[in-house]
Amino acid sequence: MASRPVWKGQLRISLVSIGVEVHSATQSGARVSFRQIHGPTGKRVNYEKTVPGVGRIKTDDILKGYELGDDEYLLLKPEEIDAIRLETKKTFELVQFVDSAEISPLYYDKPYYVVPTDDLAEDAYRVVRDALRKAGKVGLGQLTMRGREYLCAIRPCGDGLLMETLYYADEIKSAHPLFSSIEDEPADKELLAVATQLIDRKTAPFDAKVFTDHYDAALRELIENKRKNRKTPRATVGDKASPKGGNVVDLMEALRQSLKSDEAPKKKTSARAKPAAKPRKSA
Repeated sequence: MASRPVWKGQLRISLVSIGVEVHSATQSGARVSFRQIHGPTGKRVNYEKTVPGVGRIKTDDILKGYELGDDEYLLLKPEEIDAIRLETKKTFELVQFVDSAEISPLYYDKPYYVVPTDDLAEDAYRVVRDALRKAGKVGLGQLTMRGREYLCAIRPCGDGLLMETLYYADEIKSAHPLFSSIEDEPADKELLAVATQLIDRKTAPFDAKVFTDHYDAALRELIENKRKNRKTPRATVGDKASPKGGNVVDLMEALRQSLKSDEAPKKKTSARAKPAAKPRKSA
């Protein structure tokens, strides 16, 4: 399946603008996932939004609650929050450059691939890539996407560029409360020498393929063995043919009810009224 860009626009450095697309560098569904099934009936388990003493509620009646403390919440309407959502700008400007080692791994959040939109953009794209590679620098800027503003870093990655969203400073917890009890004294020299030798012996170029998710592999093996065993319990979900979206299901049911109500009076009409079937198809 072709990758779809999550953002399109211009990567700008001073007066230079490059047409680029941003694609997610990670893929969902790479690991085994499950759906919850009700054993006695074999149907999917759904979660409905309910309120104690009221029961099931409408989505339109739900407000955003900001906790003030002591079980008190400040209520905000969805439209009030939507009103301050930022427009998705089509320009991502690099406003600062830092050494690669200056950014702590704590700040990195999610990676994205940045690719040029056409051959004309590719020429300038390669210049930026090679300049960052030669200088050993990372470009920083802010990108507006999905109504939010993200702090992002751009760095060379293979033949292209990698963009990584970063956490803002106020999103990082202070390590002091956790590390404060650790003594700040030099380690034993002999033990340090042994540990250093061990590190040197096991040092090698990074290759993610060397590491395997053993739990995921065991889970897939279990599923395959269960699949081959005819005695393994199975469930045929009754609503598997239904569309996943709840609104689509509601719309389909509404259309069916409309057809039923439309057919009922027509049974009482004479044969002369039968040509009305064509408009019913159009409806």
